[in-house]
Amino acid sequence: MPSLLIRLVLAEVTRWYAAGVALFLALQLTDALSSTVANLITYKPALSTAAGAFLSLAPSFLNRSLVLAVPFAILLALARMQSDNELKAISAGGVPPLRLVWPIALPFLLVAAVTYANANQFAPQGMARWWNTWYGVYNMTPPPPEQLRYTYAPPGALYYAGKVITPPGSDEAQLQGVMVQRGQTILTASTGTWNTRTRTWTLLAPWETRPGQPPRALTGPVTVPQTDRLRPAIIEVEQTTTPVLRARAADPGLPGTDRREAAFTVAQRTADPVTPIIFALAAGALGLLLRNRAAAFGAVLVFLVGFYALWTTMPGLARAGAVQPDLAAWTPNIAFLILAAALTWRLR
Repeated sequence: MPSLLIRLVLAEVTRWYAAGVALFLALQLTDALSSTVANLITYKPALSTAAGAFLSLAPSFLNRSLVLAVPFAILLALARMQSDNELKAISAGGVPPLRLVWPIALPFLLVAAVTYANANQFAPQGMARWWNTWYGVYNMTPPPPEQLRYTYAPPGALYYAGKVITPPGSDEAQLQGVMVQRGQTILTASTGTWNTRTRTWTLLAPWETRPGQPPRALTGPVTVPQTDRLRPAIIEVEQTTTPVLRARAADPGLPGTDRREAAFTVAQRTADPVTPIIFALAAGALGLLLRNRAAAFGAVLVFLVGFYALWTTMPGLARAGAVQPDLAAWTPNIAFLILAAALTWRLR
């Protein structure tokens, strides 16, 4: 009998969850669909091309919908059953409220597995296809990957470039905002090139500064040896697969901001799939304490707004080094796990 009553609760939550996933997916796809249709009318690409670009966003949108629908489904399902006195009947049938929390959360292990696969493989590939497709529709070449604030400091020298632009398939990278210090001589230039075959930097029309002398403009390019390797250029993290991000996070030659951002994204792609389970625990305990549907709707808003505030704040703190990337990625889950523990204790 108790197992039958638990299955009734799970069936109610499942119906609401399917509706919630459809709702959140539709809300996200509506905006993407409007921009896709606008581009379809303006640039007149093949319908299959526009449809392919549109569908490439589906993995990212699906992940968000699978997570956001959890508190929506559980809180509204339990509120409906609470208002119709079904939960009282279940309790009278020998199933106390506390025994419902874990059974409600367990099915979301499958959701966690789906979101993990999506976040680490399909969503980054989809975002890359989206951008590359529209660059083709706009008849534009995708901008070459670039690295900002490159620094290399071998013994007795310092090499700096504000921006390193790496055209695909080229042996030369373009440098902007260049400074080279070798011994007592400092060379600065607006632009330059990095030849990876000869392992040299060429500064175009540089200025030379020596101790006790005023800076002087040199008439021609100056080539200096540069023994560092040219690393893969930085691509937006949302378009980068997890193995590439792990290598980026472990590369000591990259700026700290890029390494921390990569480390945070790797950790977030593990933490976010756990969120449905945390949400299920917290929402399940809260839903069993609520007494009407109005309170359930309010709780859904509090859940989503509170989580979103933490989820959007942590990346900036991690990039700046104010919070360790792993801790920043897991902070929203930790906060809601504490909430779940407090609500479960209240159910006792």
